[in-house]
Amino acid sequence: MTDILVPTLGESVSSATVARWLKKAGEAVAADEPLVELETDKVTVEVNAPSAGVLEAIAAAEGAEVAPGSVLGSIAAGGAAKPAAPQPAAAAPAVPHVETPRAVTGPVAVPG
Repeated sequence: MTDILVPTLGESVSSATVARWLKKAGEAVAADEPLVELETDKVTVEVNAPSAGVLEAIAAAEGAEVAPGSVLGSIAAGGAAKPAAPQPAAAAPAVPHVETPRAVTGPVAVPG
């Protein structure tokens, strides 16, 4: 399990507010994929996933005030996610019917 931590926000910034989560608990995430937005009085910061896996838990709800270094949530390694809905198979491209030319036998009439 990997913790998602509040990054250092700047020299004079001591806290931030969790603005919104971009992923829900149980969803698969890729490494460096944006997970949550934090707002300070100066800037909005996206916090990216430190590793690939499944967003296992959210420790700081939207609207919560958080300090640098505190835990926002956790990511479980591997495929512990809820199974995703099966994707429909891509339809095979239509193959046009092409007749094979037949060999000509016998005399051929040529106009003219």
